[in-house]
Amino acid sequence: MDCEDLWNLFKAEDLTFFTGIPDSTFKDWMVFLDRSPDSELSNVIASNECEAIAIATGYHLATTKIGVVYMQNAGEGKTVNPLTSLCDPEVYSIPMLLMIGWRGQPGKSDEPQHKKMGKITLSLLELLGIPYEILTTSIKDSKHLIGSLILKATRQQRPVALIVPRGIINDPNYQQVIEPQYTIRREDALKTIVENLSNSEVIISTTGKTSRELFEYRVALGETPHDFYTVGGMGCASAIALGASIQKPSKQFIVLDGDGSLLMQMGTLATIGFYKPKNLIHVLFDNESHESTGGQPTVSSNVSFSQVAQACGYATVNEVSSQEEIKDTLEKLLKEDGPHFFSIKVNQGSRSELGRPTTSPVQNKREFMDYIRS
Repeated sequence: MDCEDLWNLFKAEDLTFFTGIPDSTFKDWMVFLDRSPDSELSNVIASNECEAIAIATGYHLATTKIGVVYMQNAGEGKTVNPLTSLCDPEVYSIPMLLMIGWRGQPGKSDEPQHKKMGKITLSLLELLGIPYEILTTSIKDSKHLIGSLILKATRQQRPVALIVPRGIINDPNYQQVIEPQYTIRREDALKTIVENLSNSEVIISTTGKTSRELFEYRVALGETPHDFYTVGGMGCASAIALGASIQKPSKQFIVLDGDGSLLMQMGTLATIGFYKPKNLIHVLFDNESHESTGGQPTVSSNVSFSQVAQACGYATVNEVSSQEEIKDTLEKLLKEDGPHFFSIKVNQGSRSELGRPTTSPVQNKREFMDYIRS
């Protein structure tokens, strides 16, 4: 289905307000939301799915209209709290349309972190009492099912869901074009960090291409990958590093984070600042986008992460933009008590042949636990 066709179906139901977290299942649609010249369309970029549910709630309270909240089905699990304690008919009875990308759909090949949620995506909606329909490539059928959902949302004053399988929305007219903004790529920054470590440090890397690049670099060096690659649980890498670093004060921990992930769980900065682990260095690769899902923008261009980290109690904060600055900063921080924070502005983009970890998450966990105890 083309994006213009889908937009016309939404517009016919007066669905013109969108908010949420992007998913690769409908990445072309996300580019459409960003580029569309239609003045009736409004898109608010959220930092996490719970926030998006609240934004759509505020939209309804102010206008009586129904907003669309887009997300990956991983985010469906995250939204259980606001959907049950805020939007449910037994509470405030807030109508909205959840547009959910169906990763891990049974019978379809996908990554391990999507398998469980893929299996329970529909049953979880049924458990929550949220009516749903599955989008098809037929414009006629899609018009009927979207209309049916909005009728239920309006009459019953409740959330409803539109499930989007992979391959349903595919529009070459709305594919992301990446323009370099900075002087360094994330992968080059990552390699510079690894090259300037003693190999006794413990690295925990964030969801997406950062972990994929780190895994492949270990393989290229002839090493057995032993870092913790946070393939799921977006936004959780820094909290994992905090929990581990407190228990292993003799080890130096380094967390490799991304702007989309950090925005999603930015409260962890306050927790790290409060507990002040001396052995933690928090590195942020900031490319102002959700690159792994198609390069959709985050709101990080308006955020000074270093100032936030400083206000939360980190011992030092730094901002760097070149490989030489990365090397000098890392050399200095490894000699001082933390927690330390330093952000690196990097360009979007990655190698077209970038693969995925060839070991299972359980294998990765075992290698990591053996390494951290050695």
